[in-house]
Amino acid sequence: MASKEYYTRLIKDKAIELGFLYCGISKSEFLEEEAPKLEEWLKKGHHGKMMYMENHFDKRLNPTLLVDNAKSVISLLYNYYPEESLENDKDAPKISKYAYGEDYHIVLKDKLKLFLKDLQNEIGQITGRVFVDSAPVMEKAWAKRSGAGWIGKHTNLINPKMGSFFFLAEMVIDMELDYDGPIKDFCGTCTRCIDACPTEAIVAPYVLDGSKCISYLTIELKDQLLPSEFKGKMDNWAFGCDVCQDVCPWNRFSKKHNEPRFLPNESLMKMSKNDWQDLTEEVFNNLFKISPVKRTKVSGLKRNLEFLNP
Repeated sequence: MASKEYYTRLIKDKAIELGFLYCGISKSEFLEEEAPKLEEWLKKGHHGKMMYMENHFDKRLNPTLLVDNAKSVISLLYNYYPEESLENDKDAPKISKYAYGEDYHIVLKDKLKLFLKDLQNEIGQITGRVFVDSAPVMEKAWAKRSGAGWIGKHTNLINPKMGSFFFLAEMVIDMELDYDGPIKDFCGTCTRCIDACPTEAIVAPYVLDGSKCISYLTIELKDQLLPSEFKGKMDNWAFGCDVCQDVCPWNRFSKKHNEPRFLPNESLMKMSKNDWQDLTEEVFNNLFKISPVKRTKVSGLKRNLEFLNP
């Protein structure tokens, strides 16, 4: 029978072969350090109206409740940093870099299912589940434990060689492996992300009030109207926001992704400010049929666009 070391190497090699930037592995156990932080964050209402964050509290902290007899959490990073500037018209509304191509949930789920199937073919009987931002899994906590990076003052994961423009994904399996450990926090005295946030959503180093975050306001908040207190503070973002990452010095190490499914929609690249203002349901459906932006529905995106107008 092959050793833990052999299987660990096999998994990491397979991850790189499938295009992941990084693969780190942690022992599956209760996240004792994160439990009181999550409880406090929820108590302060920093999740806004994302009521689903209050659900499955135990599952968020304990992967053995998601996969029977879970032994290992495999954390993966997948690059989405684009090659070029994505705004054709500098006055046009902005959307996050990750949203110009195909929905990452679909792209990464496809890769992860293939990954798990390949492992089962090579190793034999493995029980496991794959996760991409769609289940009660504390992705950043597990990625930090696996040595993928540290959680920055903006609460995004930062990798010292690749910055932060990547997606996180996990595989929880019932197999013991060799485990990695966390790395040092290199934020130092830098406060660029805190200083640059248009809505002052980073209320303290390493604490994000999600209810003030532009990404929350433009995507997660389903209210008919956006809160008037944020009028004039949205920095022209119609879907998501990249400000805290754009100003982070570590993102000078970001490199262009090579995922064809993340290439920007050509029609979207040509959208002018007037095109955005005249957005119809038909145009929305054509532009965003396979994009993460479809989450807002046309009514949500139009709400955001109207809020940006003086």
